[in-house]
Amino acid sequence: MVGPVREVKDRVVLAYSGGLDTSVAIKWLQENYDLEVVAVAVDVGQNADFDAIIDKAFKAGAIHAEVVDAKRNFIEHFILPSLKANALYEGKYPLVASLSRPLIAKVLVEVAEGTGAAFLAHGCTGKGNDQVRFEVSFRALNPNLGVIAPIREWKMSREQAIDYAKKHGIPVPVTKESPYSVDENLWGRTIECGALEDPWVEPPEDAFALTTDPKRAPDEPIYIGIGFEKGVPVELDGERMEAYDLIKRVEGLGGEHGFGRVDMMENRLVGIKSREVYEVPAALALIMGHRDLEDLTLDRELLHYKSLVEKEYAEMVYYGLWYSPLKEALDAFVEKTQESVTGTVRLKLYKGSCSVVGRQSPNALYSYELATYQPGDIFSHESAEGFIKLWGLPVETWARVRRR
Repeated sequence: MVGPVREVKDRVVLAYSGGLDTSVAIKWLQENYDLEVVAVAVDVGQNADFDAIIDKAFKAGAIHAEVVDAKRNFIEHFILPSLKANALYEGKYPLVASLSRPLIAKVLVEVAEGTGAAFLAHGCTGKGNDQVRFEVSFRALNPNLGVIAPIREWKMSREQAIDYAKKHGIPVPVTKESPYSVDENLWGRTIECGALEDPWVEPPEDAFALTTDPKRAPDEPIYIGIGFEKGVPVELDGERMEAYDLIKRVEGLGGEHGFGRVDMMENRLVGIKSREVYEVPAALALIMGHRDLEDLTLDRELLHYKSLVEKEYAEMVYYGLWYSPLKEALDAFVEKTQESVTGTVRLKLYKGSCSVVGRQSPNALYSYELATYQPGDIFSHESAEGFIKLWGLPVETWARVRRR
């Protein structure tokens, strides 16, 4: 962007998805704040018709609308660092929306600085996590910009928002009969609202778009080999390819075989429990493969300590602290651990499952001669007795004292 330029106090840059909430927000910002709205859609790999989204933004009343292609940035600076950290919030969620928000926030700040806008706006609810991720990122990147959260202020139900859109002639992709709220990017898809708000109800099949019902998945398993270099996936079945193509290919294969559905009770940052449903075949498969390759190539103490860092890393990203000193330091630690994480992992996809069935690496710390029970075993069995005595000496000493 060119800038900074003269500040325009009556202009706001809105994170625009083309969905119900942000489409309604354009008109609402004009009516309630008398602001010119610049709508910015950020392409992070979602399956979207951006021409239609831009057209919809203008129809809703935006003075300007644009699409920023951030896919390469998203992969290199957000997805890959997260993959290297095996980042899964509460051991299940691979941070789909959590990863895209700090990037979208960065794009919005750049647009605001380039156009002189005085305000930023997002379409997040008052009980969600994304409001935190956006607003903390905004303040970390430019604390001088004002922030407006329309949905947090208007307190309309989803049905009321649909009625508002119809009243003002705003085209939206939802109806009262199909009320899912969906967010999608290259790392996966999130589905909320509607029947999913009842944690006892099984997710309806019409909620899923990336994954086949496991009952209808192919009857024969497939095997795929994913090659990594220093923690980065670079090959699929021996074919070298760009990360974008590899992720999309694994997503397609995993989804075809019914793998990648997550249905969880999630502890939101704002203090409530929420039933969340995700489709993340590529993210889960790649994290599984990457973690297994680390099991083969990392020293025990480093591996165990990294698992503690991974939990902290996932929580920081989930909590909206991407731009923070600790997150930056954790990135440096994780990057150092990846120096030896090179090799190939073999995955088996079958009827909704994915499992690691083979792994190899030039940096493998596994030694057949030390591990085998067959002839050729070079492990020093005679050393075991002395090792056990010394290892258990503190416990033995404590036990003798207690027996007195």
